Amino acid sequence: MSALQNKTIIITGASSGLGEEMARRFAALGANLVLGARREDRLKSLSAELGKNVKYQVCDVSKAEDVQALADMALKEFSKIDVLINNAGIMPLSFFAEKKLEEWDRMIDVNIRGVLHGIAAVIETMHAQKSGHIINIASVAGHVVTPSAGVYSATKYAVRAISEGLRQESRGYLRTTIISPGAVTSELTQSITNEKISKGIDKLYEDAIDARAIADAVLYAVQQPEEVDVNEIIVRPTKQKL
Repeated sequence: MSALQNKTIIITGASSGLGEEMARRFAALGANLVLGARREDRLKSLSAELGKNVKYQVCDVSKAEDVQALADMALKEFSKIDVLINNAGIMPLSFFAEKKLEEWDRMIDVNIRGVLHGIAAVIETMHAQKSGHIINIASVAGHVVTPSAGVYSATKYAVRAISEGLRQESRGYLRTTIISPGAVTSELTQSITNEKISKGIDKLYEDAIDARAIADAVLYAVQQPEEVDVNEIIVRPTKQKL
């Protein structure tokens, strides 16, 4: 029997890319899924495809009440929350001189506050269960800063700091994992509005690896015995330098 059989997993940003691939993999292994994203049409289609043990709800992770609603749905439908995957994220890269304050604020709202909202939504349940696993999707940008990625990197460094703080407060039963992808096939680059930066990123992403590689990394962490906590995994294309 799969280690994921009947485990209840919440995934944010589940309508495409990494989140969608994780949902497909975990559903195939018998997990109960609660999927959240902003695009209801994609969630509805994916949920219908994956089966009766997959529920969805429209969710903007920058709104605490939306993320709490996902956790409430998980408890209502499946009576427990085993894993939360804070996957939702955006990457509208820009140079500081462009002063794209709205884009910076949105990255902070989604990439940092979204993670905190996820943790807040499940932490009491996991403490009551004395078990649980919180997986935060960060980035190699949380390890190295490059021109135009200053704000994005700041949000991903924050995700790593939040995850480590959570690990230290884990009380011996809450597992925490950071997954830091490099260039991976997804819609992440589509939010870049600076044409010069966009072209440079497109060049980098010519060597992008499939989202399945990240789903495999998450699956590895989740499938470990309860006494084993895989704290961080970095997954890059072999050709990626930074």
